Amino acid sequence: MNKKTNVIFILSDDHGAWAMGCAGNKEIRTPHLDRLAREGVRYDNFFCTSPVCSPARASLLTGRIPSQHGIHDWLFSGNGPHDPESVGEEATGIEYLQGMTGYTDILAKNGYVCGITGKWHLGNSYVPQKGFSHWVVTERGAGPYYNSPIIRDGIEEKTTGYLTEVITEEALSFIRERHTDTQPFYLSVNYTNPHRPWKNNHPKELIDSYEDCRFDSIPLEKDHPWIITTPERENVSVPREDMKVYFAAVTAMDICIGKIIDLVEQLGIREDTLIVYMGDNGFNLGHHGIWGKGNGTLPINMYDTSVKVPAIFSQPGRIPQNNVSKSLVSGYDFMPTLLDYLNLENAESDILPGESFLGDLLGQEQKSREHVVVFDEYGPVRMVRTNQWKYVHRFPYGPHELFDLVNDPHEKTNLYGQSDKLPIQQELKAALDNWFVRYVDPMLDGTHEEVDGGGQQYLAGPKGQGRPAYRQRERTNKLL
Repeated sequence: MNKKTNVIFILSDDHGAWAMGCAGNKEIRTPHLDRLAREGVRYDNFFCTSPVCSPARASLLTGRIPSQHGIHDWLFSGNGPHDPESVGEEATGIEYLQGMTGYTDILAKNGYVCGITGKWHLGNSYVPQKGFSHWVVTERGAGPYYNSPIIRDGIEEKTTGYLTEVITEEALSFIRERHTDTQPFYLSVNYTNPHRPWKNNHPKELIDSYEDCRFDSIPLEKDHPWIITTPERENVSVPREDMKVYFAAVTAMDICIGKIIDLVEQLGIREDTLIVYMGDNGFNLGHHGIWGKGNGTLPINMYDTSVKVPAIFSQPGRIPQNNVSKSLVSGYDFMPTLLDYLNLENAESDILPGESFLGDLLGQEQKSREHVVVFDEYGPVRMVRTNQWKYVHRFPYGPHELFDLVNDPHEKTNLYGQSDKLPIQQELKAALDNWFVRYVDPMLDGTHEEVDGGGQQYLAGPKGQGRPAYRQRERTNKLL
């Protein structure tokens, strides 16, 4: 019997879908991601389930939307005993996804050796969980890129050098150790690039290499009326300095991804290994006058630059090469697609909203999907997106938005409330309501939580029913 397919899942942090050469950006250097796209399928319309890291990552792992898994914002605390933002009971660490099945649980039960290196940020970084037997993670969602500590199987270790390279070396070591095993392996390589901090946190030679870049690929616009002060905007008076560092952070990660691809080829397991590259959420680097993602504004935004993510799938001999799919797919579709690809069953599939897009991935005629739209949420903000229309509803009072993406692809003109648009507005609102009614766990409903992008401190849920109350911190420059 042939060995099962290995999986290497590479996940970046705050990498906008626009920031790759293969996506049409002629200024940023991503030769290895471009190569991976040539050797597989790149999705041009892949959406995160929430435009911020922790809920989006939880949805990829569990197939649940935020209002099913209860992570509605980036996790401010509960990451472990040395997290400076954790106090009281939360300082011991909170396992936010306890009792929920991740696809890595299913892989582990089916003989896969599962490893993770890099960012976790789904609660208690000191306790290996979700089927991972190899556990080397960062404690929090973000931090310094040089001499940053890591958590290895519950023990903190000091590191030297550039964190991106540390994460990569751990990944390379895992692959070398496992590639001859009779058991297949699954490896999550979770980079923090290109997430802040930026200044003095990436290789100077790479930053300097963008000195002459014109940055014509970035539509730098005047500040959005809802913009807030975020740490992403470190050089307010000289935005090109931040652009240089952001581009350099992406290129630094791309170089490391190239090392992983090269090793897999050198070891002779490239055709036995599915490599997936994905971002957790989108990012605005001046797009729409925003520096950040969904929580770069208040009210929270759902612009395509915030909710679209890069997504590339490659396995020579099985996935068609040099293909770009325009299909609308979402982070909640990833788990059922991966399990379908590996021919593994999920006993809980009937309660999950996602559907496999395996036929599309393999270049076959995709069987009809129940819905041809995608849905997003970020606390009390919900979105429905079709090929032409986007409707954003902000509970309880708005403001709401309606965009015609065919005639207004950059989402400049809000058509909400215009009399001739009322039929489509009502149709989309009904679709939005019906879909969330079907899949939301009422105990974990994000519209009942005080989410404004400032970070989640406790488990979600109603007060007095076995869960600590969700509490928002004051929104200052602590956004992650």
